Amino acid sequence: MAKILIVEDSEELLALIADFFRSKGSFEVSTAPDGNKALDLISSNDYDIAILDIMLPGANGFDVCKALRSKSKCPIVFLTALGNESNILKGYEIGADEYMIKPFSLKVLYAKCLALLSRTESELKKEVVLECGDIKLYPLRMDVEAAGKKITLAPKEYFLLKVLMENKGIVLGRDRLLDLVWGYGFDGTDRVVDNHVKKLRKHLGSAGEQIRTVIGGGYKIV
Repeated sequence: MAKILIVEDSEELLALIADFFRSKGSFEVSTAPDGNKALDLISSNDYDIAILDIMLPGANGFDVCKALRSKSKCPIVFLTALGNESNILKGYEIGADEYMIKPFSLKVLYAKCLALLSRTESELKKEVVLECGDIKLYPLRMDVEAAGKKITLAPKEYFLLKVLMENKGIVLGRDRLLDLVWGYGFDGTDRVVDNHVKKLRKHLGSAGEQIRTVIGGGYKIV
């Protein structure tokens, strides 16, 4: 059963959508009436798909989309009254997969969600899993396992691990890691790399020993 998050500030509409999806028997439904509640749910749960309004109390739908996209590749559908081109383009730019304008058809919304889930499942079957020793990284899902257990990483920790695993056995200098993970415009010091490596090793437990420090060189994973 797929887990869906529905974020909508209209109580009546939220109940209508949630009841419709529950009636189909294919979804485990979670709801949020505002952006802040949605952010709380996202921080502690994994979802297979999400439906987001844009105009919300607290954090808006764009903020919720960014937060969800930072930790998950799940399909995101914007369902909103904001139908101007700039909002539609912004929605797609920050990671939305579909953009529907109110008023809308529940049947069409449901069909779009099924199609997005089907496409995602097909992509996951083709997913190339990165493996190194006791560590597995699933790029499409942004999931990480260490010694057979799923672990939760902050976005920068995840991308740092991903870069190391994509370059398994290769020494990457701190400056290079700053460019690949933090971007060329980052103006901090390379100490941020050391701090994130320390946190990453702690999250990985015993598998953290696979990240080796190369004196005068940087880091590599073995």
